Amino acid sequence: MKLKVLPPTLRKNNHYFVVDVVYDGVLDKGQLVDVIWDGCVRFWGEMETSNFNLWVMRFVERGSFLGYSKYRAIVRFQRGFEEEFRAALVCINNYRHNRISFVCVGIGGTIKSCVDKYF
Repeated sequence: MKLKVLPPTLRKNNHYFVVDVVYDGVLDKGQLVDVIWDGCVRFWGEMETSNFNLWVMRFVERGSFLGYSKYRAIVRFQRGFEEEFRAALVCINNYRHNRISFVCVGIGGTIKSCVDKYF
């Protein structure tokens, strides 16, 4: 028996953050997921973070400047948790003994709108 697709009214509503990342080293998508999840769990705990429905959708290297690597990412999260997610990102300042910085560039309702506006 084939599984039925959920109608739009029963699906989770997602929003997408465009985030600039500056890191003192080399970072890949898997490491960025670890950094974001770890920061959210440390700040909000596991119960609250599980409601965020976080995932990195796109991850692009933007170059380097004075030894710092710059990246831009689109992070999916559940609608209604914008401020909680921003608060957790602000608290992240190092990863594997190297400095890291997050800047929230913008927010969108779809990946396409985020790419058109901010990439």
